[in-house]
Amino acid sequence: MTYGALIISGAGADNFWLATSLLGPAVLIGVIGLWDDIKNLHPLPRFIGQSIAGVVVASLLILTNNVGNPTGSTILDIFITVLWIVGICNSINFFDNLDGGATGTIAISALALSVLTLGNGQSFLAALSLVVVGATLGFLVWNKFPAKIYMGDAGALFLGVLIATLTTRLNPETHTKIASFATPILLLAIPILDTLVAVLSRISRGVSPFQGGQDHLSHRLMRQGMSRKKSAVLLWSLSAVFSSFAIMLTVVDKSLENYLLIFSFLLWLLLLIGFFRTSDQ
Repeated sequence: MTYGALIISGAGADNFWLATSLLGPAVLIGVIGLWDDIKNLHPLPRFIGQSIAGVVVASLLILTNNVGNPTGSTILDIFITVLWIVGICNSINFFDNLDGGATGTIAISALALSVLTLGNGQSFLAALSLVVVGATLGFLVWNKFPAKIYMGDAGALFLGVLIATLTTRLNPETHTKIASFATPILLLAIPILDTLVAVLSRISRGVSPFQGGQDHLSHRLMRQGMSRKKSAVLLWSLSAVFSSFAIMLTVVDKSLENYLLIFSFLLWLLLLIGFFRTSDQ
């Protein structure tokens, strides 16, 4: 499917190689996730594998000038890219705690990414993003509540590396560098929020951040009386709101761009405080 999309997008041999090089680490991490699903690995081997994949992808993107928002410093670019890939990879894995929650959210983020990339001429990236949309929506048919199949670490880590890499390559047409860097963060604002709430909650309770728990956004919503289905729909809706903000950043003028950035940050901060203050047990 991916290579068919590349043909449609008119990608040449270089992009075929680049796609293979990007999908390779995602597959490797997916295999590590599958091993974890079967053997229940210690967090350290998973982190090492994710870091290696992050370094490989970051080096490849930077050496081939495919980073969407380079800082001008190769070392800083590699550091930021590795941090983003490893962080988002774990964030998507953490977020996969509700039937259809992670799958639907990734579909929404990938759809918004395809809109952004189609609008600025990144047809290769748009083609890959649409493949992710199709794959996740097809999976969602069976993964929504009540789920008949599950993503597991194998699927979550694979999609995490893939969506992190795709957003790293995004070069949004914004007026300021801050808005440009904020765009991929907005696309994945809800998985990031979920991870931060869970990690802060565990640290405050003296529990390892890598230890599983019932302290994610979905668990907190259900403890407030919301059903599994409604919790998933709410998380999808929030993801759609922040993804819409990301798209709006590329079409508004400079003065509105700054206001939109401030508004989106304040909304995200209010959600962080609100969710963190709800029961985590």
